[in-house]
Amino acid sequence: MFVNSTLQVGITQRVVATLVACAVVLFSVGIYNIAQAANLTLVSNTLSDSDVSVTSSHTIAFTVPTGSTVAAADTITVTFPAGFTDVGSVSALAVTVDGSADAATAISVTGQEVSFAGIDATAGQEVIVVVADGIVTNPTTIGSYEFEIDTGNGDSGKTRVAIIDNVLVTAIVETTFDFTITGLGTTTDVNGEATTGSTTATEIPFGVLEAGTAETLGQALTVTTNAINGFVVTVRQDDDLQSSTGADIDSFIEGAYTNAPASWVVPSNDISDENTWGHWGLTSEDADLNSDEFGTQLFVAASTTPREIFSHDGPSNGSDANIGSTEVAYKIEITALQEAGDDYNTTLTYVATPTF
Repeated sequence: MFVNSTLQVGITQRVVATLVACAVVLFSVGIYNIAQAANLTLVSNTLSDSDVSVTSSHTIAFTVPTGSTVAAADTITVTFPAGFTDVGSVSALAVTVDGSADAATAISVTGQEVSFAGIDATAGQEVIVVVADGIVTNPTTIGSYEFEIDTGNGDSGKTRVAIIDNVLVTAIVETTFDFTITGLGTTTDVNGEATTGSTTATEIPFGVLEAGTAETLGQALTVTTNAINGFVVTVRQDDDLQSSTGADIDSFIEGAYTNAPASWVVPSNDISDENTWGHWGLTSEDADLNSDEFGTQLFVAASTTPREIFSHDGPSNGSDANIGSTEVAYKIEITALQEAGDDYNTTLTYVATPTF
């Protein structure tokens, strides 16, 4: 019996010793798990400009790992790698937690380390810290640079940015500019005036003029260009509309060379003033002239001074009214006193000027 009793005690002691040893191991494992630092997840730093030697904003993002919490008392530190300058000028940060703004307090900078506190974030929440552009300058040397983030509660993470030379993209677009003149048929409405005859691209044939009967002929103008600042088209007569005998049909109104658009005026037929025996002028449908606009049925003189009749302030397609196309008309009217002549003529010169 004594033998059996002794054997029972020994077994019991071994069992107790084993249980104590297991407890010590489990306790030790538990202590290790609590003290172990966790890695931050989804760590990144997005630059607004990755070129060398320029300022850039830094959008630093990370997600709090499972089982961890960042409390307001925890000091978060972002360490900028060597090469990034002016870190000491950082005095403000924009911080969000899962998209909601959070206030960063106690912002301080020591060397390359920017520290702050005052935010609350739980496991799975994304924290974004933004350093505005215009403060920190990128390194002068291209390469990969590592940033470190420490949340002050034992969690940490690292990420990298690449500093590179910008890529210069170049291309050439050839200049284009086409200006065309085409004739108009009879009964074409040009700025409220119906044409009384036909023209071609190179001729405006008024034909035989009758006293008291106004004649109107027109031409169509088109411009196609990729000039960024558009174009201007002017017209001038090379000389007075005159015959070989020296007689002339004066410019609107009665030789006054009117430059401000005005309503048509019938020549007054003063026997003592040859300027009143007949005149001619022009009108334009272009409503976007950079100078005086031609209202409906308003005319100016045909003059040896270039007159702006068509313009646009950007590229044009050769078709849209007031942008790529317009029509101009020339009106003439005489009285019975206008000197006879079968060879009245002058030459019109159009000048189209693009500005690239």
